[in-house]
Amino acid sequence: MTKPHDVARQVRQWIEKAEHDLRNAEHTLTIRDEECPFDTVCFHAQQCAEKYLKGWLVSRRLDAPRSHDLVVLLNLALAAGFRGASPQDVQPLNRYTIEARYPGDWDPIDRS
Repeated sequence: MTKPHDVARQVRQWIEKAEHDLRNAEHTLTIRDEECPFDTVCFHAQQCAEKYLKGWLVSRRLDAPRSHDLVVLLNLALAAGFRGASPQDVQPLNRYTIEARYPGDWDPIDRS
């Protein structure tokens, strides 16, 4: 059985990493539009949401699966009582797990 202080430590670690992604995205947005790597901003936004959801799951002593799919993670959280977001809210971020990190024939990513 996981001890309460271990759970709290794991949750803090997930939150800290989520906050790092958020700060990185916010900082990168300060770059002029024509030079701003919006794909990187979107990647960090997706990662931030993923890590917050995983931290929430861990806080409820649930497994945080090795998945980047925010809809899967959110559905697990919703089934455990999470409120405040819907799968439709997080679905748009899912594309940035791949498109923002790897070259390919993707739609352009801009500020909007």
